[in-house]
Amino acid sequence: MSRLCIALHDVGPATWPRCTRLLALLDEVGRPPLTLLAVPDYHGLGRLSASPEIVCNLQRRIARGDEVALHGYFHRDDAEPPRMPGDWLRRRLLTDAEGEFAALSQPEAERRLCDGWNELSELFSPLRGFVAPAWLNGPGTWSALRASPFRYAATRDALFIVADMRRVAAPAITVSSRSRWRRVASRIWLRALCRATAGLPLVRVALHPADAEYPDVIDDWRRMLRVLLERREPVTKTQALGLG
Repeated sequence: MSRLCIALHDVGPATWPRCTRLLALLDEVGRPPLTLLAVPDYHGLGRLSASPEIVCNLQRRIARGDEVALHGYFHRDDAEPPRMPGDWLRRRLLTDAEGEFAALSQPEAERRLCDGWNELSELFSPLRGFVAPAWLNGPGTWSALRASPFRYAATRDALFIVADMRRVAAPAITVSSRSRWRRVASRIWLRALCRATAGLPLVRVALHPADAEYPDVIDDWRRMLRVLLERREPVTKTQALGLG
């Protein structure tokens, strides 16, 4: 049977009220196993490790079959500003300056990966995955990952087993909720992408806290998730890669 990975991005104290609405939606459609992408200090607005209620909630979800993965450290791009048009498009327009690991040097990427590992691995065990904000891994990040304890990483189109950098195709279906025109375009894109990926063995769904702010987006996700869960077995990223 083909498989489905569902991830909830940007989990942290500042986003938690919206995350809970998306978690309620997922429980409503069948309580599939999830990969929860946790940010140690989302936008500098509050440390996850200092929020015992959220930590306990995530630990309970791990006990029932979910997993936690590291999702950047601050989830904001504070590296040197882009100079080339392509980099500006990728790091500013398309990602709203949230691609934290897009342009970090290897030493800085290593430092943030190490800090994130040390903080989250003490709270959420086992910790196996790293997913860069906006799925943007720069060369320094890829080099840093090879020396890290993380066992898998991700891009928008694939999962990677870090030990040998084996690529597993797994396109992500997601919505852009930042503006009205993006939401309208995303509704069309969601349906098209669902059809285009129907024959693939592994597909991912990426939910973001901003999705919870719009009832029409929630309704679209509810319909799509029910269709996907009828056709695919839900698994965590670790399970999809056989790393459990």
